[in-house]
Amino acid sequence: MRTLTLREVQILLGNAASSHYYPIIYTAINTGLRQAELPGLRWRDIDLDLRSISVRQVLYKAHGVCEFKEPKTEHSRRCISMTAKLADYLSEYKGEKESLSLHLGRLLKPDDLVFSNAEGEPIDPYSLSHDFAKIAKRAGFENVRFHDLRHTFASLMLLRGAKPKVISEALGHASVAFTLDAYSHIIEGMQSEAMALLDEILPAGVKGLAGINAKLTPSF
Repeated sequence: MRTLTLREVQILLGNAASSHYYPIIYTAINTGLRQAELPGLRWRDIDLDLRSISVRQVLYKAHGVCEFKEPKTEHSRRCISMTAKLADYLSEYKGEKESLSLHLGRLLKPDDLVFSNAEGEPIDPYSLSHDFAKIAKRAGFENVRFHDLRHTFASLMLLRGAKPKVISEALGHASVAFTLDAYSHIIEGMQSEAMALLDEILPAGVKGLAGINAKLTPSF
């Protein structure tokens, strides 16, 4: 597992800005969706007004053939919230896709894929993994996988104080316990921060045994 810091995320996005994979990379960081879930999104799965994304299908590639399937588990079939920035970005991105579709002599339909090539065909999962690795390497990050964007989302949420249950539901995990176990190293690293916050609100202790004994000695 490799998680990126906020500064590293900014560097990565800067290097990905000119790539046609930028929209899916930006969405991955903002949602924590799995690599198979993102290419399966259709515009009817995106509610820009309510700022929500519904995960209803995934895209897998086997024996050179891309195939859409239903999510494997009930937890994977979920509805997650979007940040305001992501909703604004996807709204503009949708407008660009609509203009491109009109240029090609067709209308953008609700069942059209959110992330696709210029012809509207599914993104090849292998190409996405390979090209993302090159983008990450150009940004100065060795051995960073596309899947690590999901870990980055979870770590940033934890560090900002989001409740583990909320993160677990967003990631589509089977249980909060699994989420806590997967990111236990991040939670352990947050203990010093939590203690610093506690130190700010608790009073200082009484110094000296004389003061303590005076308080404990009954008076007659």
